[in-house]
Amino acid sequence: MKQRIRKWTPASLAMLLLFVVLAVLMLFPLYALFLASLKPATELFRYGLNVRLDFPLMNLDNYRIVFEGKGAAAPYFHWYKNSLVITMLFTLLSLLFSSMVGYGLGMYRFRGRNLIFTLVLVVMMIPVEIILLPLYKLMISLKLINSIWGVILPFAVAPLPIFFFRQFALGLPKDFMDAGRMDGCSEYGIFFRIMVPLMAPAYGAITILQAMNSWNNFLWPLIVLRTTDQFTLPIGLASFVSPLSSNYEALIAGSVLAILPILVLFLFFQRYFIEGLTVGGVKG
Repeated sequence: MKQRIRKWTPASLAMLLLFVVLAVLMLFPLYALFLASLKPATELFRYGLNVRLDFPLMNLDNYRIVFEGKGAAAPYFHWYKNSLVITMLFTLLSLLFSSMVGYGLGMYRFRGRNLIFTLVLVVMMIPVEIILLPLYKLMISLKLINSIWGVILPFAVAPLPIFFFRQFALGLPKDFMDAGRMDGCSEYGIFFRIMVPLMAPAYGAITILQAMNSWNNFLWPLIVLRTTDQFTLPIGLASFVSPLSSNYEALIAGSVLAILPILVLFLFFQRYFIEGLTVGGVKG
């Protein structure tokens, strides 16, 4: 069988050029940040973030400060561990419960179904800042202040993943549910054994979105967490710069290292991410 050779048209070449330019623009800040992490902080004050390759000044001293845990950077990897634990637990709980709620709203017919979905859409339109005070009082009542569960639980079941899973579930064939019931499978068995594998693209997309939101979350952990040993990475990095002292060397190097988990996660799930955002209709 002959392999089909793709013919490039002016429109497709223009589209390719456009995406190459956009990719370069998106990667430019990361490249500038990486170069800044190889230079002394005085260069950052003198020239700002730039792409100047000044080899005599470039070294790994900033990373050495982070890995050796000197000064303010001492608890850096402890904060890194806290963020990893919170992100993994948050993402797993969000995937489990949000997919079950979205699947139920999309595949079952029951009284109040449309009302619940409407409430989900309404909650999506409410800014998070409005509910911070009630949530904070609730965490005090539940004695979850300065605890990782105080960071995880309030947003573990969010409206956006529910909406996404519900829309994805609407495109799944219900014949699989009927076949599972005929084979004596319970409703939970149908969900976990049959529907979850079919929803793999949705899980891949939401995994990236929720993990990224949790990893980069700053405001809510800042409110809930009080002691240094409980800090997440964004809070810890922010503490490197204060009116009394600034540790820009550790800040820049630590910021570069903080990008790695999300980058690895995206590379691992990118196929599911793209498919989950573009898939539609009934799968055969």
